Amino acid sequence: MANSVFNEQKVIVFQLQDKEYGVFVQNVKSIEKVDHITRVPKTADYIKGVINLRGVVTPIIDLRKRLNMPEKEITDQTRVIIAVQNEMEVGLIVDSANDVVDISEDSIEPAPSVIEQVETEFIKGITKLDKRLIMLLDLEKVLGKENQRVIEHGQVV
Repeated sequence: MANSVFNEQKVIVFQLQDKEYGVFVQNVKSIEKVDHITRVPKTADYIKGVINLRGVVTPIIDLRKRLNMPEKEITDQTRVIIAVQNEMEVGLIVDSANDVVDISEDSIEPAPSVIEQVETEFIKGITKLDKRLIMLLDLEKVLGKENQRVIEHGQVV
């Protein structure tokens, strides 16, 4: 019985377009409403800029743009998921943050080679939960090595 506890992981589920995505709770610091974003010149178009979050300059990525989806206006439902990967803290703009679910590690399947319009390189795996399909993000690939210096320092260096 103890083994089943260790095989369960909590995942933050969020919405992009009409699909559900997830990131593991241990990679999420907080979920925030969208605040004023200051643009940083000479960065990738999916890096919206930086915010001052409780005294910490945090880079913000438009996850829709990063996953090659059409942009959407920011609404009352829009959230910024503050994620941490390899000691880098970054905000991910999502359409809405739905809930937290428990998934078992053995329910995670590899991502198929084609998932509609989404770049599969950013998907770590897919899990089924009742009638829901949740695509799990690979944060390391979403953040991208080419922007690591910008993300680490919140500025062009």
